[in-house]
Amino acid sequence: MLSRLVEFSLRQRLLVLVIMVLLMGGGAAALRQLPIDAYPDVSSTQVKIIIKSPGMTPEEVETRIVTPIELEMLGIPDKRMVRSVSKYAIADITLDFQDGTDIYWARQQVSERLAGLMTELPAGTSGGMAPITTPLGEMLMFTIEGELPLAEKRSLLDWVIRPQLRTLPGVAEINSLGGQVRSFEVVPDLMALKARGLNLADLRQALEANNRNEGAGRLAEGEESLLVRIEGSVKTLADIAEIVVASRDGSVVRVGDVARVHIGSLSRYGFVTHGGREEAVEGLVLGLRGANAQQVVGGVKARLAEIQKTLPDGVTTRIFYDRGALVERAVGTVSRALGEAIVLVLVLLLAFLGGLRPALVVATVLPMAALITFAMMHLFGMSANLMSLGGLAIAIGMLVDGAVVVVENVESELARSGQESLPLLHRIYRAVREVTLPVASGMVIIVIVFLPLLTLQGLEGKLFTPVALTIVFALSASLLLSLTVIPVLASLLLKPDPQHQEPWLPKKLTALYAPLLDHALAHARWVMITALILLGLTGGAFLLLGKTFMPTMDEGDLLMQVVKLPSIDLNTSAHMDLAMQKTLLAEVPEIRDIVARTGSDELGLDPMGLNETDSFLVLKPREQWRQPDKEWLMEEIRRVMAGFPGIDISFTQPIEMRVSEMLTGTRGDLAVKIYGSDLGELNALAERMAALLKNIRGAQDVLTVKNEGVQYYTVEVDRLAAGRLGFSVAEIANVLRTQVEGQPAGLVLEGNRRTPLIIRGGEEVRLSPALFANTQLPLPGGGSVALSSLAQLKRVAGPVKVDHENAQRMVVIQANVGGRDLVGFVEEAKLKMAAQIPLPAGYAVAWGGQFENQQRAARRLALVVPVALALIFLILFATFRSLRQAALVFANIPFAMIGGVFALLLAGEYLSVPASVGFIALLGIAVLNGLVMISHFNQLLNQGLPMARVVAEGARRRLRPVLMTASIAALGLVPLLFASGPGSEVQKPLAIVVIGGLVTSTALTLFMLPILFRRYGVETK
Repeated sequence: MLSRLVEFSLRQRLLVLVIMVLLMGGGAAALRQLPIDAYPDVSSTQVKIIIKSPGMTPEEVETRIVTPIELEMLGIPDKRMVRSVSKYAIADITLDFQDGTDIYWARQQVSERLAGLMTELPAGTSGGMAPITTPLGEMLMFTIEGELPLAEKRSLLDWVIRPQLRTLPGVAEINSLGGQVRSFEVVPDLMALKARGLNLADLRQALEANNRNEGAGRLAEGEESLLVRIEGSVKTLADIAEIVVASRDGSVVRVGDVARVHIGSLSRYGFVTHGGREEAVEGLVLGLRGANAQQVVGGVKARLAEIQKTLPDGVTTRIFYDRGALVERAVGTVSRALGEAIVLVLVLLLAFLGGLRPALVVATVLPMAALITFAMMHLFGMSANLMSLGGLAIAIGMLVDGAVVVVENVESELARSGQESLPLLHRIYRAVREVTLPVASGMVIIVIVFLPLLTLQGLEGKLFTPVALTIVFALSASLLLSLTVIPVLASLLLKPDPQHQEPWLPKKLTALYAPLLDHALAHARWVMITALILLGLTGGAFLLLGKTFMPTMDEGDLLMQVVKLPSIDLNTSAHMDLAMQKTLLAEVPEIRDIVARTGSDELGLDPMGLNETDSFLVLKPREQWRQPDKEWLMEEIRRVMAGFPGIDISFTQPIEMRVSEMLTGTRGDLAVKIYGSDLGELNALAERMAALLKNIRGAQDVLTVKNEGVQYYTVEVDRLAAGRLGFSVAEIANVLRTQVEGQPAGLVLEGNRRTPLIIRGGEEVRLSPALFANTQLPLPGGGSVALSSLAQLKRVAGPVKVDHENAQRMVVIQANVGGRDLVGFVEEAKLKMAAQIPLPAGYAVAWGGQFENQQRAARRLALVVPVALALIFLILFATFRSLRQAALVFANIPFAMIGGVFALLLAGEYLSVPASVGFIALLGIAVLNGLVMISHFNQLLNQGLPMARVVAEGARRRLRPVLMTASIAALGLVPLLFASGPGSEVQKPLAIVVIGGLVTSTALTLFMLPILFRRYGVETK
């Protein structure tokens, strides 16, 4: 079949060239339409539920909101996990579905169950499903700059900037952070209300009933109709004060008679600080799932520039995080490596083929295969990102393998004398047909070795599936081109030349190789012993290699996470943040600016407490650093932060943080989860585990959120005393909630702005527990009674939050690991924990984070790689029709690993998923070279040559294609070896393995394979 394909191509050369041009045009068009991003979308199908319940403690949120919702959601099909966190006034529930689950189906399932539950939740709860975004959805962050009060900046963001940005394609939501949300506040005088026989319910009812516009229908007037409109909505403070609460005996009681009305702000659950100077207002642009990051960022920037013209004088928006910049850096890194690899490949082609024409024929495979790959990526809905383009960069050296073998054989055929009478096309056909089977088998084998990557699960699967698909697309295109377009171009550009001289480089290499080969054949036993010793040493070296999941990708940005005492209040937390920022900016000149977010955001997507701060460090270009090393910079920051007692800090990056939270609900390389029922016992175990981890070599930023110490002011109502005076618990709770948190009473429409109208007690009550205890509750019969007379008030310490996973309580200890491998760290921690921290009955521990990903990837590869090897062996057997020869090619695989293992060890790298991908690529190239060599041996045997001459002459003839495929594959990866920039850390271990492995693999192919073939290649009779 393959021979017929070659024959058809040579008979229909014009058709083949036309199809080639059309494919290249389609590929170029697909490239322009490909979405561009820094990383592939690694998010799973997740649905997040945010429920807000003002005033509720974490344990009340857990029992009254989270537990009912979790129990209802546990029965949804294809659900993988339910995680939740219960904090003060907010519940954050995340449902993680199996990969491939349709997001809209998942949201429909959640919505149906949630709708039935909302009516059963406590009064005053609000919320629902979060927008359809992903952990990688944070596209752009900006602050509002200018001499405006915080409340006006926030109004500007909420009612001018946010609505316009939300209309942009690809934007899921604009999260508003910091500032003060303006409100109309009605501060009731409880005594005045009681004196007039009124209560808070009457006041609230009056406000709600007298703040609306209504329509009453139509009136006819002659030939016209009049639409009746009743205007009764309030617009000003005076309007609110004039609302009548009650009317008795001709006199009225207005709101202004029983309450004070003024402009205030909603209760704040978080804030933003900026540059050590002041509080700020921040906007966070969230992208839709699957949105083109570059287009979204570009659209937002353009719209912000338009909005700027409408803002007040002196007010600007300042972008401090731009995902587009990361996209450009990441794609630029791999694009430069790709360009440099192509140049190196072209230089090697010229050097080995010795002429411009054959080099051009082979080189045409590169752009054509790349463009066909882009067309396939577009067809499969892939994006051009660090990993997919990285796959193309990895394959670039292998793309020309088939074309090199074809063109080299065509050149040899055209250089033979005595064949001039045969037609050129016939000679080219004969030359291509000779290598069709080994070329096709070799390419199919390389494709097969990458198929195990398509079976990876979780994060590693989402990262490396684009790599594998791109390589498969590119190599498949290369094989097709090598058997169709390359013979056609060879027939047009290459001419018969009996006086053709072997190029200088191959001639010199052959002169060097021939005596070495003769020496190796003469001392075969010593060559074998040396190879076996190296193999044994490789086994020992492999055991010395540390194991980790993936190198940390340097995004170029830095996030510092700060955890303070749980009981800290909002103002103190803000002052601490500003003090830390001032110190850092003064003592660490590498930091240009700091924008820090504390507490919960507006949407509740990241429900932190007032003691938790994410500080975004805006860094100067590395050329301006005292020492261009991120680890050194983090140590400098740690040194400065050591001067602030009572805080814990850790470091991460924007995308890294969100991916970790998506996978485990926590941040860090390692997440140790302890499951149990009692919060006190869980907290104690967490403290002991954190202390244990800190004493293990390599531990960094060990942190367990101190889940106690929040001060609760408990009001224990004396039911008998309250009932005697005519109070119910609900009435007391309603009065106290109104006094402290406030109760919504409607909205005030100010143009397109919707300003909340709330009933809330005065500020003085919220600033003094003594005043709160003395709150006067009006008696039904007149007079009043202090709250302290009806209830016992006491301060107690309680939990910061309650974490659940699959409806089980848990605590998490997170840690980063530096200076050693992750797997070794965890193994040591497991041994120490078993000896030092016995778990009570009913408690369990799980080791998650990057360690969990590494273990899953290792298990999966251990299962599927042997299957791929078995398929490769079957293909080799089908090619040679000999178990012996298939086994000989297969024997090259372990020897090829020698260089890869030692290269990793010498480079100080760990065995990670990218390094494993390197070994997989190495396996394919080693098999291809062995296949090419033994195929030629068989051709010479069929000509009747004796075995000694077969191995000597066959090895010399195949020196050039073997060296070309190996050196081109190796040099094609050299740019990845020396690349710098986002993502280069992921590609480097792979390049190290392949380059190191190809050195030993090629040497053993050229020297050991002839020895083995001479001894075992053909059964002796």
